[in-house]
Amino acid sequence: MALLQVNVFSNVLEMEVMLDVILPQETKKTLGTNSKGATEDVAVLYLLHGMNGNHSVWQRRTAIERYVKDMDLAVIMPSTELAWYTNTRYDMNYWTFIAEELPKICHELFPQLTRKRARTFAAGLSMGGYGAVKLGLRKPENFAAIASISGGLTIAEGIDQLLEIKSKAYWEGIFGPLAGIKGSENDLIHLIETLDASQAPKFFITCGTEDPLHQASTYTMQKMQDRGYDVTFEDGPGEHDWVYWDHWVKRVLEWLPL
Repeated sequence: MALLQVNVFSNVLEMEVMLDVILPQETKKTLGTNSKGATEDVAVLYLLHGMNGNHSVWQRRTAIERYVKDMDLAVIMPSTELAWYTNTRYDMNYWTFIAEELPKICHELFPQLTRKRARTFAAGLSMGGYGAVKLGLRKPENFAAIASISGGLTIAEGIDQLLEIKSKAYWEGIFGPLAGIKGSENDLIHLIETLDASQAPKFFITCGTEDPLHQASTYTMQKMQDRGYDVTFEDGPGEHDWVYWDHWVKRVLEWLPL
């Protein structure tokens, strides 16, 4: 198992971007990590950070490297700033970067990564849960499974909650006028209602029962169920913190259809 800290240039963002990458490696090591790492058609998980994180936060706050040591799974952890995986109104195209450019960069740098939809996944926490679900709904042809941990999934329905977190200027810099989010390409509930569920990946949604975003997760799950999506919902005691996220990312990894 190799851990790489990668600095790449994004033509879309016109800036350097950092990635942490966990990559299976064939070794003679007998203790601690798998010695039979896959070297071709390696399954890949794009693991997205939340509002206060960056490319390194999953590595620093969880045991993600240890959790995947026997899975023959590459984990790509990009830094995407505070842009909500969106092409912002201030002309930084983070959606295009994460949905289109990043996979191309990763396949160029790591040719052993799979190109098969059936072995490509995305997951994230909080803002990253929103980003992962957005990838699954807008790029369903690319992903077999999507997981949201404590995701901010109902931004169009929760404008007041958004304004408790950051200023109106911040949100409008990303999404434009707040009244225009509902029914747009950035409204996950709208995307759920318009996508043919038979074309969608499978979804896993979890959120702590003491988390302010718990209702957003249950509401999104119900909308998916009503439309016939393959969605698994699990919750348990927990708040919006790394104790919950470290525990539940293990469950997400178990759930992935490897």
